[in-house]
Amino acid sequence: MIEPTGQGYDQSGLVSDAKRGPHQLPSGRHGLLRSFVAANQRDRILSAVACASAELGYAEMSVEAIIVSAGVSRRTFYEHFKNKEDAFLAAYDGAMRMQARLIRRAYLKETTVRDRLRAGIAAYLQFMASEPELARMCIVEVLAAGPRAMARRRDAMRMFAEIIEDNIHELIPGCRRAELVAETIVGGIHEVVLSRILAGRIDELPALADDLLVTFLMLDIGARDLNARY
Repeated sequence: MIEPTGQGYDQSGLVSDAKRGPHQLPSGRHGLLRSFVAANQRDRILSAVACASAELGYAEMSVEAIIVSAGVSRRTFYEHFKNKEDAFLAAYDGAMRMQARLIRRAYLKETTVRDRLRAGIAAYLQFMASEPELARMCIVEVLAAGPRAMARRRDAMRMFAEIIEDNIHELIPGCRRAELVAETIVGGIHEVVLSRILAGRIDELPALADDLLVTFLMLDIGARDLNARY
């Protein structure tokens, strides 16, 4: 594999000290475990994928843009990933795991279903607002990243719906389509986030938690009305 010229890489794939940024490991005999170096390189590549896809869009993002942002060699990139799609999917999966941990942590601290739902919504919106590059990658660019990425997106949305679905019967007594209601809630939140990202108003998201909760609680009224009629 041909190394990019002028980037200051040594034979190990690390950046030479003259070109090293604060996030990059030193070159040469540094005494660091190979596993630590590999994990650091992989993490930098995944972070660079989020930056590059947010800045350039998935279609225009290249391996070259990723390695420049990550501060690794082309050879190092291909030691971890087959191509840009492979790296994008890994970055997306990592972001989804991070979101799920934050949401579950906030969700499980509460005792009532309404408080749990609000805590989960608030945690998700705060994460999106505080990580705009990850937000754009996960909400916008995933739509352009091909069928494998779309399958990952479906899995992620189903995962979030399952978190909500377990509590739907408490939120909406007698609900006969808990799965559909949970899917509607997740899809609604997703569209709100998407519209704010595209409009450059992602900072508004945390303040929307209470309004979204009120909107979803109206499902209870609608369900009871339908049950009374039919």
